[in-house]
Amino acid sequence: MTASRKGFFNAFQDIWMLDGVRTPMVDYCGALGHISPTDLGIKAARAVLARAGVPGEHIGTVITGNMAPGDYEQFMLPRHISLYAGVPQAVPALMTQRICGTGFELFRQAGEQIESGCADVALLAGAESMTRNPIAAFTHRTGFKLGAPVEFKDFLWEALNDSAAGITMIQTAENLAKKYGITREEVDVFASGSFAKAVAAQQAGFHAGEIVPVVNETFELPGYAARGIRLQGKLTDVAQDTHARISPVDVLAKLRSVYPGGVQTGGNSSALVDAAAAAVVASGAYARAEGKKPLARVVAAAVVGVPPEIMGIGPAPAIQLLLERAGLKLDDIGRFEINEAQGAQTLAVGRELGLDLDKLNVNGGAIALGHPLAATGVRLTITLARELRRAGLRYGVSSACIGGGQGIALLLENPDAA
Repeated sequence: MTASRKGFFNAFQDIWMLDGVRTPMVDYCGALGHISPTDLGIKAARAVLARAGVPGEHIGTVITGNMAPGDYEQFMLPRHISLYAGVPQAVPALMTQRICGTGFELFRQAGEQIESGCADVALLAGAESMTRNPIAAFTHRTGFKLGAPVEFKDFLWEALNDSAAGITMIQTAENLAKKYGITREEVDVFASGSFAKAVAAQQAGFHAGEIVPVVNETFELPGYAARGIRLQGKLTDVAQDTHARISPVDVLAKLRSVYPGGVQTGGNSSALVDAAAAAVVASGAYARAEGKKPLARVVAAAVVGVPPEIMGIGPAPAIQLLLERAGLKLDDIGRFEINEAQGAQTLAVGRELGLDLDKLNVNGGAIALGHPLAATGVRLTITLARELRRAGLRYGVSSACIGGGQGIALLLENPDAA
């Protein structure tokens, strides 16, 4: 890893994503709303090991991500995902957090750990239940004083606020809209396109290729308590994303903006969904010795800081640093998967970079599919790797803005096009 005033950069010499899967991304308070992020993570982790054909005994490190506690066992989430996925007890497990960049950070840390000799194979899992964000209080441990206010607050709602800058995440997008001259109509057109691309990809079966259906099942761990997933009512499986639907511009235009005179609405911002995603990352030596055909090479990573009040611009300098240090140009990149936190934010990144939007989120983005925080970066990177292979393109970049003012980006290479 090398650091500079621009941020820091990792170049990886022989690091590979063997495979990746995810659960469906299901709307807030929907069919996955009662399932803890731990169990969603176990589901995805078990599925990716099976799909990659990697025994749990081969895993040397487990790196997980989760933002908001979805049950009382969040402290144990990384360890429980590891053990119930079949990874040996002697293998350590870690939970990392870089807010909306968490899923990308899992890949970055896997690359570092493998190249430093800590492990040959890493299991990555990002899991998030937006539905199960708690209603919390941090001031009542010593009791309730007579007449004092009861300070329970919505964890999910409060997380949208950056108290340092005195601003919400939506307001940061509004700031970018003003800075880059982005209109409400442009944001709605972009959002409508995201929905249309997601629906087309869903109908073509593209998304199904990375989804493992969630079903009723028990996760056994010999000598320990069993746990598992039980769907509600008469459901027997949940097999596809639920938020994508055709959303014409004239329909989106009727929605009220979050702030008077603003450009952001509930229809052109990322959807609240519950989901988990997992990947297996390995050294080239392991992949070759085991006869694996990797999905993609993890070439490099970059992370930067930006002003909190325009946190959404983060992907632009992260991508600039990534490409500069990797010796590539914007035109060398065949596909971009950039998290659509808000429509104006994503358009601002595109304008700052001079990005060809025809290369961006070609199978739909978070406005249409959803943004399950810690799972998002894993999902985007899996989607990118699969899209590069589908399109026969060599290089792709996945990226996201990060609340508080950061940006992160990963560079992938399609081994079939190298």
